[in-house]
Amino acid sequence: MPKITILPHESICPDGAEFESEPGISVLDAALGQKIHIEHACEKSCACTTCHVVLREGYYSLEEPEENEEDYLDKAWGLEPESRLSCQAIVADEDLVVEIPKYTINMVSENH
Repeated sequence: MPKITILPHESICPDGAEFESEPGISVLDAALGQKIHIEHACEKSCACTTCHVVLREGYYSLEEPEENEEDYLDKAWGLEPESRLSCQAIVADEDLVVEIPKYTINMVSENH
């Protein structure tokens, strides 16, 4: 099983995390399963950018983003070439290193 490493994030995952994940599920669902609460205001429907992450390792093991995801990524804060919406990034067979950006453009955050 591939390993997912979540880099430390000040409020979401201060110590970082490392866990194994079944291939075929989204990075978001894998994180939520480990109690790492990445925001997902659109309930995983690829209609916002709150679950934006940067894949520091393993980006090219994932399927390419679809056009709708790319359109939303263009609106994400801190966009990088290895950015993905974690609700759309499906874990494959390689290990991933994931960085959760410090900010999101979500104007309404239910957890704050």
